[in-house]
Amino acid sequence: MTAATFKVARAVWHVLPAPLRRVLRYTSTGKRFMRFVPVSAAAFLTSQITLTVLVGLVRASAGTAGLIAGMAGAVVSYVLSRWAWERNGRPQVLRETLPFWAVSVGAWIFMGLVSHYTGIWATSAHFAHWERTGIINGTFFAANCLTFAARFVIFHYLLFADRRPAPTAQPDQADQAPHP
Repeated sequence: MTAATFKVARAVWHVLPAPLRRVLRYTSTGKRFMRFVPVSAAAFLTSQITLTVLVGLVRASAGTAGLIAGMAGAVVSYVLSRWAWERNGRPQVLRETLPFWAVSVGAWIFMGLVSHYTGIWATSAHFAHWERTGIINGTFFAANCLTFAARFVIFHYLLFADRRPAPTAQPDQADQAPHP
């Protein structure tokens, strides 16, 4: 993390309300969310750069570019999501890998459609090429934010949920002493 990135992250952290900071710092969901944020940031940057190159430089159709950009981000997300949920060893194909890619395909379709229809609208509104590229990137960003929230909920509560039984409380020795 660069010094500038660290300063921005710290500034954002201090802007958050204290109760939200406590939740993020002290609850298991908050801690997991804080691990998922950099994963999503890396996936987002990958997909956004891919989209910009495909729409802006290659001049691919917005829908195709959105679909491919979503795929590029998903590869990064898959590799890093295992770190975010502290999964080690070989992934469980039926419990982790296939559901992850099913969720990803849904996100690709959504982001591809958003990009496609945004491209159609921007073209019909006669925006210049780079303006159209910026508009497509903006709506792709919004779609990515929506899928970020949906993916976190699905990954945290379904896909990577901790299925170990909760530890049972052990009674104190004082509780076991006979009462007079």
